[in-house]
Amino acid sequence: MNYWTELSIAYANQKSYLDDLFQVYPTIPEGIREISQENWTKVEQAFGNRDNISLIKELLKLDLFPLKDSYIAFLKRDSSALERNPKTINRICGRLYEMGLDKIFEKCSEAKETNRQIGPFFRRWLNKKALGIQPVRLEDFINSDEDAILNDSDQELAIFASKVLNYQRDKGLDFVARFNKQYIIGESKFLTDFGGHQNAQFADAISTLESPNVKAIKIAILDGVLYIEGKNKMYRDITTKYKDYNILSALVLREFLYQI
Repeated sequence: MNYWTELSIAYANQKSYLDDLFQVYPTIPEGIREISQENWTKVEQAFGNRDNISLIKELLKLDLFPLKDSYIAFLKRDSSALERNPKTINRICGRLYEMGLDKIFEKCSEAKETNRQIGPFFRRWLNKKALGIQPVRLEDFINSDEDAILNDSDQELAIFASKVLNYQRDKGLDFVARFNKQYIIGESKFLTDFGGHQNAQFADAISTLESPNVKAIKIAILDGVLYIEGKNKMYRDITTKYKDYNILSALVLREFLYQI
């Protein structure tokens, strides 16, 4: 097994892993979503008038629609469908009237899900000089051969990697660095549970590791449930199928980089 994967598993199972990981991913739920008084007044008026189309239109303007329904995304992307599908609109509004205004407001103002907030945290952690050096912009990065971490958007990192390192995936990157005159690219993921979206995130990181002909060391900076020893598929994969890949926790990333 890859030494750094083994070290990450040991860290997750023997040390204060979650306490330490909180420095990287401080996933504190945000407060309630703000709804402007103007928007909410229009919702109340449409609700009181039992104006189905206006009610749906106003609720679609908010960040979060108050109920789960497979047809909402279509309506949000094609407003003309509101007039053409009265039965669907009536069905959805029936559920909304049953909920009542108080419950609608509560649902529309719910805090963002924690796992949807964690994306920027890894980069914020890097920018705190957590790896011993301050990430730099592209001009400084390319005008030196010293150890450096590139500080830019996911897409800009991917563009640099494509032009310079033959990275061909049409997908952004979370990490581009140079240590001991060798380039390193990778993605960071905090896998909070098994199944569904989290499995897709894991597969996405593996796809970067399997990108062919890249002129850099490829790493997957993964944290979370995949290091729990047992019969879960992620653990099996990193200890068997992908045992020779550079899969490691953010908490051992510094040691990995400085030994290159």
